[in-house]
Amino acid sequence: MPIQDLCSAEELRAVELLSRVRYGRLATTMSAMLTVVPARHVVSGGCVLLRLHRRPGYHHACAGTVVAYGADDLDSAAAVRWSVQITGTAELTLPTEDEITRFGPSPRQVDGEPFEPVYMRLTPRFVTVHTLD
Repeated sequence: MPIQDLCSAEELRAVELLSRVRYGRLATTMSAMLTVVPARHVVSGGCVLLRLHRRPGYHHACAGTVVAYGADDLDSAAAVRWSVQITGTAELTLPTEDEITRFGPSPRQVDGEPFEPVYMRLTPRFVTVHTLD
């Protein structure tokens, strides 16, 4: 169910909060071991579009499976800090030119290797927002 089809105030708030930050963490399993990796995100078409580095092969572990994606501003000086977690199914995708532009510039390197982008579309099933006052 795309984010735009979600109806609770918390779910709509999650979309607004995600637009405030550029990066988050994608959690999946590889060989039955939990793995958490950084990813860039944009909200597009009611889903969360992720850009991550191709080399480690995390996208293979995620494709067609349930994953979790989290982003936050817990290190900010804001009066209310927040954390968003989205759980849903991830699929490999080819973004539109507009979506690629919205991601902004890619890093030159990741872990000392040239950055090779791969894109995944996360269709949300569960959305959670936590706030710290």
